[in-house]
Amino acid sequence: MKSQENALQTGFSPTFHGLDGILLASEVSQNRKLVSMLRRIQPAGISVSIVENDPGIGQMLSDWIRPANGFSLINFHSTTDSALTSLPNEKPSIALIGPNLPGRGDIALIRRLKPLLQQTQFVILLGDEDSDRIFDALAAGATGYLPAQTPRAEMLAALKLIHAGGSPISSAIASKLLQSFQHQSRLSAAELSPRESRLLRLLAGGSSCDDVAHSLNISLPMVSTYIRSTYEKLHSAHGR
Repeated sequence: MKSQENALQTGFSPTFHGLDGILLASEVSQNRKLVSMLRRIQPAGISVSIVENDPGIGQMLSDWIRPANGFSLINFHSTTDSALTSLPNEKPSIALIGPNLPGRGDIALIRRLKPLLQQTQFVILLGDEDSDRIFDALAAGATGYLPAQTPRAEMLAALKLIHAGGSPISSAIASKLLQSFQHQSRLSAAELSPRESRLLRLLAGGSSCDDVAHSLNISLPMVSTYIRSTYEKLHSAHGR
């Protein structure tokens, strides 16, 4: 926890390379095409509410969001009870959920609030690379996830991407999505399109998002849009 807090305070993690090396949020700062796309997004005051039990980390995240160009901070909630009571009225564009909610409180929170906040993008921060937790959060209605060690600039870029209709992914999550759609009969009502299926196979095999765009002859932003559509189908199949 101490190293995680230090990473948030410095905004830099020299050894972190993203989940399985292809986390799209990390590619934001490296891929010229995606950076160019993000720069064209007109700041529209992306409203953010933060939910985080650790007051220090919650304050740090608030300090990151508040002065950021194109963002507005609505509130910081230090308990899930406060979030459950207030978020339906706040209606943030993004609900940023920190890594320190007790138990699986982040997933329970998303599951309860998503039906009330269909237009809100729920983004979870993770203290470790827990692909099962990520998958469960996506099934509950999350549309994005980021390592808690993500530097400030990358986090803001990723939040802009998610607000614009894209979503990050890793090879581990792509693999889990494929397995779910292939082996769980309850997902048959929300089948993947041939292109979505091929995209996930490429990502699960270790291809970067840029490589996938080249292989499918589509733009990099479109790759992210397809990723979002698979998340939405997963959520729909799990009782949206």
